[in-house]
Amino acid sequence: MPGHHPDEDDSALFREAVRDVRPKGPSEHVTLSGRRLSTVPRSREADDRQVMRELLEEPDELFESGDTLAYRAEGIQDGVFRKLRRGQYRIERELDLHGLNRDRAREAVSRFLALCLDQDLRCVRIIHGKGNGSPNSGPVIKSLLDGWLRKRRDVLAFCSARPVDGGTGAVYVLLRRRSGGPA
Repeated sequence: MPGHHPDEDDSALFREAVRDVRPKGPSEHVTLSGRRLSTVPRSREADDRQVMRELLEEPDELFESGDTLAYRAEGIQDGVFRKLRRGQYRIERELDLHGLNRDRAREAVSRFLALCLDQDLRCVRIIHGKGNGSPNSGPVIKSLLDGWLRKRRDVLAFCSARPVDGGTGAVYVLLRRRSGGPA
């Protein structure tokens, strides 16, 4: 058939098939109320309030963006760790690892901590840098230092410094007393 299109056959077949179909009326089992239900999850408001409470707990704590380091050995009290994070302990010595490769940095950290323990120093700062000079690999010394410090029995806790003391490019380290006594 000239001028006949196959889609016209499909449309005609469909109309014929649904010729006797009528829309169904509203169900008698559904009761519609004038009140609209909230689309906000019930627990969301409580969660939001909890987040706000946590944010306001320690408003004087200043951290830079970026990956912060934090560790505390078992038994270190919350108050002790909080004071360390706030930079409230006097920094008694400092080690700067800028420009050192991983082997020289590990040796420098080991010698530095041994000297600090000999002198019975309690809180020191280690500047590891932010890795801006490491091509495409990020802060190499920073991640190594995290592992080195966690393995030492003489390290009670450490955390990234406040921005004024180097931020995420430095850590405060709390050391055990030489006698091995409590923090």
